[in-house]
Amino acid sequence: MSIAELLDERRYLLDVACWMLGSADEAECVVDEVYRRWYGLSGAVRREIARPRSWLARSAGRSCLSRLAPVERSDDTALEAGPEEVEAGVEVEVSRVLLDAPGCLSPDERARASLRVRRSDPVAPWEHDALVRAVGRACLDGDAEHLVSLLCPDVTAFFDGGGKVRALSRPVQGGRQVAHSLLTLLARRSRTALTAQSVNGRTGLVARYGRQVAAIISLDVADHRVIQVWVILNPDKLRSWNQP
Repeated sequence: MSIAELLDERRYLLDVACWMLGSADEAECVVDEVYRRWYGLSGAVRREIARPRSWLARSAGRSCLSRLAPVERSDDTALEAGPEEVEAGVEVEVSRVLLDAPGCLSPDERARASLRVRRSDPVAPWEHDALVRAVGRACLDGDAEHLVSLLCPDVTAFFDGGGKVRALSRPVQGGRQVAHSLLTLLARRSRTALTAQSVNGRTGLVARYGRQVAAIISLDVADHRVIQVWVILNPDKLRSWNQP
């Protein structure tokens, strides 16, 4: 990183920290702390970080949040939280902040941060079940417009074929694109059955061609719509579903 780039990054981080803390002096302390961390990393580790600006911004966000957190908590629930829960809560709050701060994240990172924030708000089981069943009906009916209405505009779908069956190798993003991919998958063969069943403790969809389970579809739900779709097509992972 050149001196000019370093100065530009420093001004950028100061803007982010000052925006969060409302104090130029505290922002200076945060940025100094972040750079100490950055240059405390080995050269090999720094080279593995694809987007240094995002790394620096996330570190600054965490430092700001730690300064904003109250020293003492009267909330019994917070006191009982384990380190994993605390860390998850910090990640969600950092994600909320960076989504509002201009230029902090690339489009892919912004999508992941948005997903993390939306997942932090639990969905009632009945709402999850109802939405999954509605997706199943739209797929069976081939109703693309209804299916699109059940998906978030920035929904992402992942297809795991494990190299054993033909499947999309890259994630599919966007309501219409994901709907088209699901309808195309389920229209491959006749006699397709799609049922709502428990998948990893939550209601999902099980696609059968004849008597053979060919796909397991898990859905993540937030804001009354599907935000992420996981389609398992790998026969090795479906073996337990196809035992007599």
